[in-house]
Amino acid sequence: MTDRISWHGTFVTNTFAEAFSVTGTRVIITAATENWTRIVASEVTGYGTSVIACDAEAGVDRYLTPEQTPDGRPGVAVMFFAFNLESLAKAVVKRIGQCVLTCPTTAVYDGVDEPMDAEKRIDLGKQLRYFGDGFQASKVIGERRYWRIPVMDGEFLCEEQIGSFRGVAGGNLLIGGENQLSALQAAEQAVQAMRNCPQVIMPFPGGIVRSGSKVGSRYQALRASTNDAYCPTLKPRTKTDLLPETSAVYEIVIDGRSAEHVGEAMRAGLATLADLSGVTEVSAGNYGGKLGKHHFHLREILDKFS
Repeated sequence: MTDRISWHGTFVTNTFAEAFSVTGTRVIITAATENWTRIVASEVTGYGTSVIACDAEAGVDRYLTPEQTPDGRPGVAVMFFAFNLESLAKAVVKRIGQCVLTCPTTAVYDGVDEPMDAEKRIDLGKQLRYFGDGFQASKVIGERRYWRIPVMDGEFLCEEQIGSFRGVAGGNLLIGGENQLSALQAAEQAVQAMRNCPQVIMPFPGGIVRSGSKVGSRYQALRASTNDAYCPTLKPRTKTDLLPETSAVYEIVIDGRSAEHVGEAMRAGLATLADLSGVTEVSAGNYGGKLGKHHFHLREILDKFS
């Protein structure tokens, strides 16, 4: 029988979320208006949900006021994660080139902002400058080089290189509810709380996953398939991990700068679920410790509330 902890009227499974190490980066994108920062953020993070099939996991860290950006304009900090530096570099150059260079009034700056060896840096403006067809120009300010690429509304300014770091992907919470609406509303509140935590992203639509997955499939061509143990309609047909009263489950996946950042986001999400009407259970997804070295035990997170 599944071991569960009763916590503020909700059953929390005594399990852990299993996450793995990835390579990440963070860029700051600015634009003439706040509206255009939201448009560019939506475009550049599109199709960035899971490295199971996407080139990178991508999401908004936070929106920035003009006082928080390098050029005094509205901005957004965006994070990208991939399995290794080579894959990440390819994804970021393509995404910035296709979705930010093309977007009215934008500029791009390094958002990692810490010293590191050259081999850990990603050539960004250094690659995109060729779009200028020989008319591009560079400018060095301090120790940073920027490229000015002529475009039809003026110039696209892009930092030559951006930093990278070893991050953590795959922290997660599974939230069960009496019905679809109650589970969704609870997940939305948890995501909202997590968005207040720095240096993390929730890469799925609205931060929420309806199609949680397990490793492998009965179909050999698939790397992952539906997590049948958490599908309410499959309770009579498979070994379920759900309580009888659970009719819907949503998952929140968290990627972050470090294990500490991911753990803090999970704590913030759990805090919103206390005494929340309609929530039947909270759990987390793991693969028996075989996927990644970062384990976030729900009991340990709950103990921090004591």
